Amino acid sequence: MSGTPAAWSNWAGNQHSTAALVTHPRTVAEVVDAVGAAAGAGRTIRAVGSGHSFTGAALTDGHRLDLSDLDTGVTVDAARRLVTVPAGMTLHALNELLATHGLALPNLGDIDAQTVAGALSTGTHGTGARLGCLSTFVTALTLVTGTGEVLHCSAEAHRDVFAAARVGLGAVGVLVEVTLRCVDAFVLRAHERPAALDAVLADLPSLVGEHDHVEFYWFPYTTRVQVKTNDRVDADDRPLPRWRGWLDDEFLANSVFAGACRLGRAVPALAPGISAVSARALTERTYTGRSDLVFCTPRRVRFVEMEYALPRAVLPAALDALRRIVDGLPFKVLFPVEVRFTAADDIWLSHGYGRDSVYLAIHQYVGMPFEPYFRAFEEVATELGGRPHWGKLHYRDAASLATAYPKFADFLTVRDRLDPDRLFTNPYLARVLGA
Repeated sequence: MSGTPAAWSNWAGNQHSTAALVTHPRTVAEVVDAVGAAAGAGRTIRAVGSGHSFTGAALTDGHRLDLSDLDTGVTVDAARRLVTVPAGMTLHALNELLATHGLALPNLGDIDAQTVAGALSTGTHGTGARLGCLSTFVTALTLVTGTGEVLHCSAEAHRDVFAAARVGLGAVGVLVEVTLRCVDAFVLRAHERPAALDAVLADLPSLVGEHDHVEFYWFPYTTRVQVKTNDRVDADDRPLPRWRGWLDDEFLANSVFAGACRLGRAVPALAPGISAVSARALTERTYTGRSDLVFCTPRRVRFVEMEYALPRAVLPAALDALRRIVDGLPFKVLFPVEVRFTAADDIWLSHGYGRDSVYLAIHQYVGMPFEPYFRAFEEVATELGGRPHWGKLHYRDAASLATAYPKFADFLTVRDRLDPDRLFTNPYLARVLGA
């Protein structure tokens, strides 16, 4: 526990706060005590993870709860393919743990630095037309409520809390332990190739239907994309040579790209040319590897991001509008646009609630203007029925979001019951959920 004010910032460096008190609980009882201490002091309390959210979700000037030392034990049931872990564990540590037991998560996003609690609470997802977000893998969870109660939730116990807390924004309680449904460890074959955007869109139904995982990146100011498909295979018979992995994923995707972004920031007129060169520089490659090592790649170039989940059918219209937005901006865009796919789920505040989705993620290099770009895209995405990713920048408020989520009012009812005094609130939650 720290008794002096402590500054904190997120990975992107766009969110900052200074907490009056920082607590590092080691047990669930200590989490309960921390919640009680915040209530007694008349302060709010927020749990913080790895800081990979671009929003102000983790900010607090009250008490900060750092769960990195929380030890609830680890239970691996290999026969039932279930794992129970502390909510403060990182996805990277979880992936390593599962690998030692011959297990894996069915899907992952493209980074593994987040904590389990942070990834679930914001609706983190990968890509896979038949798979939902990571929260769909949760079979049980334990949380500490704003009244200090410890609730063990599942589809059989406290079903409404389970439906709310799997993507809960930290608003209904502090996640302390999570049980996840796993699968047997598997190998992926990755195929990455450059392509024309129009050709990819024309072939999209078969592309998405024929592969386990599909994503593509559109390079602004061009008609080019980079397509990546991941499919399960029986053998790891084409591993990526270490030198090629370093060249592509470390040197080109991080070091060279960072230099190109710095150049584009210093001389914005060069941005379209940089984007065109980037689109042409990426070559085709095919390789195999352990699933999490294929899903997740290092991201060292700092950026800010907005991401929207949209009905799949509106993707062409969304991309057309986005291309017009980019061309009309008074500044340049230095990052490609990422497109991914997920299946429908039944989690109340999941972006994929009740519908198959396509995700469009737009980025901007740190230090570059972004708000007009993000706001213009958000206007289009909102009109097309979009739902903003809870961990990415957006400007929606509770009134707007209530129309996007059929179970929004049900979530607020659970929040009122579990956190009646709003111990877990902050300005971000007050905006997106209401005061």
